Amino acid sequence: EVQLVESGEDLVQAGGSLRLSCAASGFTSDDYAIGWFRQAPGKEREGVSCISSKDGNTYYADSVKGRFTISRDNAKNAVYLQMNSLEPEDTAVYYCNLVIDNPRQDNYWGQGTQVTVSS
Repeated sequence: EVQLVESGEDLVQAGGSLRLSCAASGFTSDDYAIGWFRQAPGKEREGVSCISSKDGNTYYADSVKGRFTISRDNAKNAVYLQMNSLEPEDTAVYYCNLVIDNPRQDNYWGQGTQVTVSS
C-alpha cells in the first residue's frame, strides 16, 4: 500500500523559512514525479512544485519561483521543499503528491500539513 508521510515545522513569521519533507513507500516504480500542492482557505488546491525521479526536471508555480527549492533523494523515495522569504499568502495546507507513470498512471496524496505564516 502506497503511503506518503509528511513532516516539518508549521509556523513561522513573514520573511522566515521552513522545510517540509515527504517520504513515500509501498511502490517500486523508478518512473515517477513527486512534489507538493497546497490549498488555502476559500481557494482551490494548486500545484506548488514537483520533481521527476528520472531526469530531475523541476516545476515551480509562478508565485513561489525564486523563494522555494525542491530536492529529492531517490534512494529514500523522499522529496523536500525548502521555503524561504515566506509571506502570509503562503499560508495553506500543503499536500505531498506522487504520480507514477509506468506501467500505468496512478496518483497518491499525503494527509496534508498546515503551514502558517504570521504577519
